Order: sequence, then structure tokens, then C-alpha cells
Amino acid sequence: MSRGHDHSHGEPAARGRNWPGPWRKTPGRVLGTSLVRLYQLTLSGFIGNACRHMPTCSEYAHEAIARHGLWAGGWMGLFRVSRCGPWGTHGIDRVPEQLASRYRWFTPWRYWKIGSKPTGA
Repeated sequence: MSRGHDHSHGEPAARGRNWPGPWRKTPGRVLGTSLVRLYQLTLSGFIGNACRHMPTCSEYAHEAIARHGLWAGGWMGLFRVSRCGPWGTHGIDRVPEQLASRYRWFTPWRYWKIGSKPTGA
């Protein structure tokens, strides 16, 4: 017999591991986020959970693609993974809500600077 007691204790319900915010479902974004999700469901378990950043690299890539599109978000995710080595950066590294005007589609190397100096520990 249930007494109607709520066991959540005021905590919000977990929504999953990826960014839950609203994003435009364009074909490129859907393709990119689907590939990231496929990686999370298959290969991620074999590689292990040893990411030096928060959120993890795959969560970062998913959010970057959802927010900024396949081209910009893909570059941001690729550069984030390359910074995740033993001598790379670590700590909290959030996807920017908006990109500055200096980040153009024809200058993908500039995306390297995004998140290169994360805050936190």
C-alpha cells in the first residue's frame, strides 16, 4: 500500500546525460547529435569514463552541435577531444551560449581557443 510519499526530496528529475535545452532540429544538427549519441551508446563503454573535463567530451560535442550546428559544433567537439589528453586542459568547460563574430565558418582553427582555459578544478 502506497502512502503517497514523494521520494524525490525536492531534487529535479534526471533528464539524461546530454544537454536538455531547446535547439533547432536541422538535418546537420540531428545527424551530428545522433552520431555522438551512437558513440555514447556503443564505444563509450569500451573506452572508459576518464574524461578530465566536466561535462564529458561527448556531452560537450552533443551540446555544441545542438547549439551551434554541425560545422561549428563539430569543430568545437573535435578540438575539445584533442585537449583531453594527459597534458591537456581539465576542469569545467562549458559550451558558450553564443559565439563571438570572429568565429566564422571559413576559419575553423579559431574554434581551438574556445574552452582552452576552463574554469574550476
